[in-house]
Amino acid sequence: MSAITSALLPRRVDATPARRLPALTLVLAVAVLVVALAWAIVPWLFTAQDPVAGVALDALQAPSAAHPFGTDATGRDVLARVIFGAGNSLSGAAVAVLVGLVAGTGIGVLAGSVGGVVEEALMRVVDVLLAIPGLLLSLSVIVLLGFGVWNAAIAVGVTSIAVFARLARSQVVRVRRSDYVEAAFGSGGSFLAVLWRHVLPNSLGAVLALAALQLGSAILQIATLGFLGYGAPPPTPEWGLLIAESRDYVATAWWLTTLPGLVVAAVVLSANRVAAAIREATA
Repeated sequence: MSAITSALLPRRVDATPARRLPALTLVLAVAVLVVALAWAIVPWLFTAQDPVAGVALDALQAPSAAHPFGTDATGRDVLARVIFGAGNSLSGAAVAVLVGLVAGTGIGVLAGSVGGVVEEALMRVVDVLLAIPGLLLSLSVIVLLGFGVWNAAIAVGVTSIAVFARLARSQVVRVRRSDYVEAAFGSGGSFLAVLWRHVLPNSLGAVLALAALQLGSAILQIATLGFLGYGAPPPTPEWGLLIAESRDYVATAWWLTTLPGLVVAAVVLSANRVAAAIREATA
C-alpha cells in the first residue's frame, strides 16, 4: 500500500538547477558593469597606450597581442580608446538618468499627491513629451544647448522625464489610496509629513528599478548621438564616435566597428539584466 501511495504522490522537483542560470547571468552582468566602471574611473590601470596619439606605421593592424582590439586608420590602439571612452559614455549615461529621475519623479510625485487641475496640467505636458519620438526630442534639445557629451546627456535625460513621471504618479496614487496612509492622515499627520514618511518610501522602489533599466538605454542613446556627430568632438574617445569614425573601414578592417560594438552591447545587456534583478527584488 505504501509503495502504491508513494508512486501516486507527485515527486519533489529540485528547483536549484533552474535557478543557477539566472544567478550566473546576474553575476556575469555585474562583473561586466564593474569592469566598465573601473575603465571609467581608472582607465590608465588597464592600458599603457595613448588613446589620442597614434603611430602612423601601425595603422589598421589586426587584433594581436600588442593590440588586442587592433589599431585604427591613424595607428591608435582601439582597446585604449574603448577603455578611455568608458568615462565619457558612462558618465554621460549617469547624468542622463539623473536628469530623468529627478525631474520626472518630481513631476510625478507632485501630480499624484496634489491631484486636481495641477495633475491634469502636468500629465498633459507628460503626454506631449511621450508623443514626440525620443531621438527627435533629444536632437531638438541638442540644437538648443549645443554639441558635447554633457549636452547630449541632458538631451537624453529630457527624453526619459515623461517615463519617470508617469510611473512615479501611478505609484504615488496607488500608495495614497492605501489604508495606512488614510490612517496617517486621520491621526493628524500633515500632508508633507505623510508624503515624506509613508508615500515616498513605499512608491519609489519601482522608480529606482526603472532608473537602473534606463541606464542601459541611456548608454545606447548617447552612443547613437555620438555616432551621428552630436556628442564628443574628435579625437575625444567616446564609444559612439569611435564606431562612427570606423564605418568607412567595415569591409577592410572589421575589428574597428565589431569589437567596440560588442563592448557597448555587453554593457547595455548587463545593465538591463541587473535592472531586471532589481525589479524582481522590489516587486
